[in-house]
Amino acid sequence: MNDTIRFILNGEDISLSSLRPTDTLLDLLRINRHLTGTKEGCAEGDCGACTVLVGRLIDGGLHYESVNACIRFVGSLHGTHVVTVEHLAAKDGTLHPVQQAMVDCHGSQCGFCTPGFVMSLYGLWLSNPKPSRAEIEKALQGNLCRCTGYEPIVKAAEQVSRMRPSALFDPLEKTRSDISSRLWALQKRETIVVSCGDERTILPGSMAALGRILADEPDATIVAGSTDVGLWVTKQMRALNPVVFISHLTELQAMISGDKGFIIGAGVTYSRAFAAMAARIPSLGNLIDRIGGEQVRNMGTIGGNVANGSPIGDTPPPLIALGASVRLRSASGPRTVLLEDYFIEYGKQDRRPGEFVESVFVPYPADDVHFAVYKITKRRDEDISAVCGAFYLQLDDAGNVADIRIAFGGMAGTPKRARTVEAELIGKPWTEQTALAARDAFDADYQPLTDWRATAEYRQLTAKNLLIRFYLETSGAPQELRRFEVMA
Repeated sequence: MNDTIRFILNGEDISLSSLRPTDTLLDLLRINRHLTGTKEGCAEGDCGACTVLVGRLIDGGLHYESVNACIRFVGSLHGTHVVTVEHLAAKDGTLHPVQQAMVDCHGSQCGFCTPGFVMSLYGLWLSNPKPSRAEIEKALQGNLCRCTGYEPIVKAAEQVSRMRPSALFDPLEKTRSDISSRLWALQKRETIVVSCGDERTILPGSMAALGRILADEPDATIVAGSTDVGLWVTKQMRALNPVVFISHLTELQAMISGDKGFIIGAGVTYSRAFAAMAARIPSLGNLIDRIGGEQVRNMGTIGGNVANGSPIGDTPPPLIALGASVRLRSASGPRTVLLEDYFIEYGKQDRRPGEFVESVFVPYPADDVHFAVYKITKRRDEDISAVCGAFYLQLDDAGNVADIRIAFGGMAGTPKRARTVEAELIGKPWTEQTALAARDAFDADYQPLTDWRATAEYRQLTAKNLLIRFYLETSGAPQELRRFEVMA
């Protein structure tokens, strides 16, 4: 047992033996360390003004990722390297090439968002020496500028990719070996409990320790990426105690591509899952590209999205349509349930006291299966779904519907299958007439609510129209009718 969280901040070793479980990295940087280059904007992971890099050891190598400091809890930083904008320039004041490119290309006006853009571009610069325009835009999805416009910032990214200095100039490249050694020294397999009054931050040393802790603390809040839980604190001002952090547990970081499907550990982030899922199930890759910005995808996990049980979570509808299952574990052992059965009602999941999500199993669709996902939002990038629908279709040799699974989020208190619609389609020829006739069955499956994202009438009509869109896409409709598998 240990009582200290340790990490590296820029070049300094940090040790914290008193810490509230909801203390954010942003407050640590600005209030405690006076590193005010990192800004507070939205406080919910949307604007990117608070962007920093966090380096961690993955599969034996040191990898840096952009994250939102405003919703990243300090308790999740043990054994990592936090890098802020202050660390980029040389001691003599010479700007880093990324910073200089922003100056040369006039990528800043008021300057408030600039440090966050610089850190996002720096993360891209470290990981991708020759990014395409699309890759640059993807890296900047999570950064908002209200005055400069994005064209000068994109030009800065293009300029710096053409002018890469030697590794000895870059502060992270020239210290990579030293930082790696220092982080390896912090990777001890022991449980950490840090107290502040009666509040406790807990980092289990192993999966077995996690099970024991949750057996004793069944009401503890489990935090993986904090992309949703962070907003409970910054927006709802909720007090969470104790908080159990799991993102450091290597047992939960595995993503295995087996013979029948993916096994995705509960700690696997969207970013780490993207390449494998996009290669095997392209529609899921397209969907992941539209979940938050790059910072959110670097923090958020598929397991957390499932465990949280939100009715507007993006991954449950397609995973339900694919027939996914969730493996739960407690001190008593594991059990597996179908994902569609895991969601019971709003705010309630089939997770017994002391249980946690260990992994999610996602079967591969067969080669003859038609599968599509549609995320409907007010803006294309970095927006919460009004409706998210997924369709899984298998036809027999005669062109009749042999199997169909339709699942929606945003239409009920939980992600839910359209069982009545499915029953209307099974065994019938896959024709426009069949699809049109089944539209009204949505009224029996869903009674959506009206909120600020969409009205109930809009949601219901959208679900019905998506069935027709799916039919058109799977029946050889002209290309202009099926521009995106994931729809804006």
